Amino acid sequence: MSVIAYIGIGSNMGDRKANCQKALELLGRSVRIVRKSSLYYTEPVGCDDQESFLNAVAVVETEHSPRELLDLCRTVENELGRVRTVRWGPRTIDLDILLYGDVVLDDPDLIIPHPRMAERKFVLAPLAEIAPDAVHPTSGKTAAALMAELRDLHTVLRCATDCGPP
Repeated sequence: MSVIAYIGIGSNMGDRKANCQKALELLGRSVRIVRKSSLYYTEPVGCDDQESFLNAVAVVETEHSPRELLDLCRTVENELGRVRTVRWGPRTIDLDILLYGDVVLDDPDLIIPHPRMAERKFVLAPLAEIAPDAVHPTSGKTAAALMAELRDLHTVLRCATDCGPP
């Protein structure tokens, strides 16, 4: 049985746009990419001494379990040179499972829905763009409602048309 999942994508090292595009290409070998948001320029969060990010969200259809989808995301990150050294630090690519159907999961290394999703404009802006009615399974609020309530002060700018979607 297939499930709709939402994956956050971010990059702030190297060719950020190419990294996001390549991540989608690699993911697309194992899941069906249903839709993808525009790219958004965003300030770093947590560790301010780094380059700005490009962020996006992809809607995927998958038959993978949440754990298998996490493993796929980590495989793609590894293929694109992701090195986990500094929490919230620079990265070639970052893939996060934001939502997985209506699943709620709280394992030590996999929490669904993503635990900080509702606090981050760089996640909610692209999510609300492509799936405003996506429902957060614990709050019952839509992506659009969460975005409207957000008080995040970080800058998030949708790329101009020359940047295009990932």
